[in-house]
Amino acid sequence: MESDEKKETEGSIVNSTLKPNTLTSLKHDFKALGVKPGAIIIMHSSLSKIGWTVGGPVSVIRALMQTLTPEGTLVMPTFSSGNSEPSKWENPPVPENWWETIRKEMPAFEPDITPTRKMGTIVDTFRSWPNVLRSNHPMSSFAAWGKHAKFITENHELIGDLGEGSPISRLYELDGQILLVGVSHENNSSIHLAEYRSDFSGKKYNKTGCAMMVNNQRKWVEWEELDLNPDDFEQLGADFESAIDYKPGNVGAAKTRLISLRSIVDFGVEWLKKNRKVP
Repeated sequence: MESDEKKETEGSIVNSTLKPNTLTSLKHDFKALGVKPGAIIIMHSSLSKIGWTVGGPVSVIRALMQTLTPEGTLVMPTFSSGNSEPSKWENPPVPENWWETIRKEMPAFEPDITPTRKMGTIVDTFRSWPNVLRSNHPMSSFAAWGKHAKFITENHELIGDLGEGSPISRLYELDGQILLVGVSHENNSSIHLAEYRSDFSGKKYNKTGCAMMVNNQRKWVEWEELDLNPDDFEQLGADFESAIDYKPGNVGAAKTRLISLRSIVDFGVEWLKKNRKVP
């Protein structure tokens, strides 16, 4: 059944694609969008939205790496939300009498092997790419390749996963760019840094937990974390684009945005103060 569903999905992508994307055509699209050699980019993407591609995720990653050159830096979120507090799971929820078993038996996060969850095939391919580094946060890790990969991924503290000292804050420091390929600002994890920095009403912290290695032993660790909520990111992003009169481009068939991370985070800090409505 699973393979039939995959074939059916791929068939619908073939049927909706006028001509196949290739390494050559994707490089052209990235350059036309404004991706420059030496740029520092965090990408969120949907391979299916790009359209049928010769080589699939490998061609997308190679096209971007070749456009950036080794002087550039490519970053992707490699979140592993399956290793988290089970009482908060919603898609799907699990029975309450499973929770303690999950806390006791969940394997500890290991950057080299822990899979991502619902991050897409491009991210899963990039995670195991040669010379790609992955940060050590057990739930909110990032993978990076290129000139600034070590600086972006090292010492990713447990508390403040997407706040100060996180890979996003380092991308802010480096004046990086956000590349959204076939996905909306709802998927734009960089805006979470604005949540940390903004003094919006109703800001609160919740207890969370995960399995991780502590002194070479697997432990379930709990801490207080900012209650992050991307529900209004789509409107925030639309207002940002309107304010700077931004017009998206295309990579393959995917509507694509290339924007300044610093600019949207700074905009988001003020936008959240004025507009976030917390029940």
